Amino acid sequence: MESSLSKVSLKITGMTCAACTSKIEKVLKRVEGVHEVTLNLATETAAIVFDASKIDPQVFKDKIEKMGYGISEKRDTLTLVISGMTCAACSSRVENGLKKTAGVFSAAVNLATEKAVVTYDPAVLAPHDLLDRITKLGYEATLDEDTKPAEDDDQKRQATAALRMWVSWAFTLPIIIWMLPSMFAGGHAMDKMWPSKEIYNIGMIVLAAPVLFWAGLPTYKSAWKAIKILSPNMDALIALGTLAAFGSGFATFTLHVENYAGVAAMIMAFHLTGRYLEAKARGRASQAIKRLLQLEAKTATLLVNGEEREVPLQQVRVGDVYVVRPGQKTPTDGKVIRGESSVDESMATGESLPVRKGVGDELIGATVNQEGILYAEATRVGKDTFLAQVIKLVEEAQSTKVPIQEFADKVTAVFVPIVVGLAVFTAAIWLIWPQELGVVLEMAKPFIPWVNPHLTPLTLAMVATVAVLVIACPCAMGLATPTALMVGSGIGAENGILIRRGDAIQTLQYVKTIVFDKTGTITKGKPDVTDLHALHGTEVELLEVAASVEAGSEHPLGKAIVKRGQAEGLRLRPTEQFSSLTGRGVVAQVEGKLALVGSRKLMLEHGIDPAQLEDTVASLESQGKTVMLVAWESKLLGAIAVADTLKEDSIAAIKELKKMGLTPVMITGDNRRTALTIGRAVGIEDILAEVLPEGKVQAIKSLQSAGKTVAMVGDGINDAPALTQADVGIAIGTGTDIAIEASDVTIVRGNLGAVISAIKLSRATFRKIRQNLFWAFIYNLVAIPLAVLGLLHPVIAEVAMAMSSLTVVINANLLRRVNIKPE
Repeated sequence: MESSLSKVSLKITGMTCAACTSKIEKVLKRVEGVHEVTLNLATETAAIVFDASKIDPQVFKDKIEKMGYGISEKRDTLTLVISGMTCAACSSRVENGLKKTAGVFSAAVNLATEKAVVTYDPAVLAPHDLLDRITKLGYEATLDEDTKPAEDDDQKRQATAALRMWVSWAFTLPIIIWMLPSMFAGGHAMDKMWPSKEIYNIGMIVLAAPVLFWAGLPTYKSAWKAIKILSPNMDALIALGTLAAFGSGFATFTLHVENYAGVAAMIMAFHLTGRYLEAKARGRASQAIKRLLQLEAKTATLLVNGEEREVPLQQVRVGDVYVVRPGQKTPTDGKVIRGESSVDESMATGESLPVRKGVGDELIGATVNQEGILYAEATRVGKDTFLAQVIKLVEEAQSTKVPIQEFADKVTAVFVPIVVGLAVFTAAIWLIWPQELGVVLEMAKPFIPWVNPHLTPLTLAMVATVAVLVIACPCAMGLATPTALMVGSGIGAENGILIRRGDAIQTLQYVKTIVFDKTGTITKGKPDVTDLHALHGTEVELLEVAASVEAGSEHPLGKAIVKRGQAEGLRLRPTEQFSSLTGRGVVAQVEGKLALVGSRKLMLEHGIDPAQLEDTVASLESQGKTVMLVAWESKLLGAIAVADTLKEDSIAAIKELKKMGLTPVMITGDNRRTALTIGRAVGIEDILAEVLPEGKVQAIKSLQSAGKTVAMVGDGINDAPALTQADVGIAIGTGTDIAIEASDVTIVRGNLGAVISAIKLSRATFRKIRQNLFWAFIYNLVAIPLAVLGLLHPVIAEVAMAMSSLTVVINANLLRRVNIKPE
């Protein structure tokens, strides 16, 4: 009884007094299976000890909510590394088992990465509960942070797989030499080679035994675990097939059946070879993360009390000053405080040209210093660094599932039991109608050398049944999507394209309308003041008042005015009551008098007529400049024009996007004349101007309601609502700030060419996913009926099965050959 007792803690909202706690306690204690209830009004928690074999914790939540109180659910996400999964049926079993666990909100298990991402209620479950659940399902799991580097695990796994493979072939090759004549030339050939059939039979059993029961032992262990919980996997199919064939070696002494013990060894040898090759190929598919891990510097040279000291990277703390000499890697993210140099940032951004760095510039950890000595202050260390974030995002993308995978998951969940049933059906029809089915073999004999219609009915039934068991392959279906996603997200990371959600890969390929913000996306986002037009007073006064007001603003245009004022050595006047008015401008009290900097609308709202500057404003806006009017003491002082230059590749990128079949749309809060000038300069016809942030969301909704799949490209901060509303949100030019929740895809570089690369990568990756799924399903649809009809020798069936999984993984790796660069 004690072993089934569990404890759950619930956070309850709405309790106001002791009467509330008493009421809840009484109701919960009446529930059958509850042993103890303790409520704490101060912490608003309920601790419940109950018999887990009699009651589901969800009952407690239902009871509490029926009484009118609420349950505050906290959600934690955990990544687990799972060992022992051999096929899609395994990953499906683990995923379904986790999903059925009380307290688990969602679970996604990835066979290719051998990881599970679980979102759960920490009030109901602890991490060890999830580990125990997986253990009960027949697998082993550890927390992701407790595991050794993936590369070490892969190397050990491949070394073990190689050893078992070579041992299996050491015993199988003699079997093949002895068996081939009888397979292709009939039993008479065997009689000539072996005068004593008993010696042949015993020899086959002796040679096959170590192949099956040493080299193949992990397969049988996996099969037994799966069968024990009535959830057979692919290893169970291999185990049943090889044991049936091996058993024929003993049965041949008493029954009319051929000795297929050698065939069992051949099946296992090919199975282990397939496993080894698949492990190698899957290792190549995950190389992106391995390469990223290898980029990290191992040590850092710190400047301590004027002396340089080399320390392990793990000892670096935020605020430490480190030194980077030419040719050295930057140990961690930092800000340059002394020195100047060029830095190779290709590992982070995919940009091949070195970037010039000086005082105040950011350094990305693991980038390589090219020439001068740099002194920098560490700003982010450990899991907070740019490189660590990249690895985390790539792993998250690889752990998600694309919508197309849902159908494959449903099939793999029932695949193995169906195959077992089909094998029983195959044995039955061959034992009941051997002569009728033998006609098929007679017809096929001239074309298929291994077909032998003259075997006994029992032997024919066994051969067909074993072939059905070993030919069926759920692995190909399980690996079809995650391997392509793994390779695709890795290629993206190497090119500064970080795919945050796997389903964005599928959605992005359907995008036909791509919406761009103007400032910082099409333009560089670093505007400069180009014109000063004073109406009353001097240009100095005009700039001084405007810069004083804009000093409190974070807007790029405001910063441009402040920068110009500082460059001219102007004194910023004291301000009070600063306020930013979205889409209109800013206001503040300058020396106790109201000052305005912004649009015509802002001026009119305060009773100031901007008509005197209308011609000047129109002329400047027609040149693509943004004009801000300045007023002080209820008097229009003049206008300031600010221009933002186009990014170097904007025109070429828009042109290529059109060629790819996409319709570009520009949305901006800027005035219409300026927007039209910028839009037409880059080749965009569809332009929405003077749109407030909430208006951008409505504009995207309008496009979506017209049946269009929309991608939005913006900076990820000012455009967060629009990015979230879009079918695919692309945050661009984020630099080291890549953890932007609103985006589905984050592009480190600021150039639009990377957007083209992201779309090309999406299309290429999804094309591989479709190819893989097509191959996996067609293979099984064609191969299984052939096996049922007895047209496939069990060894040929096993080779075909191994090749199907390998083909899917290799095809995914071919993604590396795809050119995603802009033309």
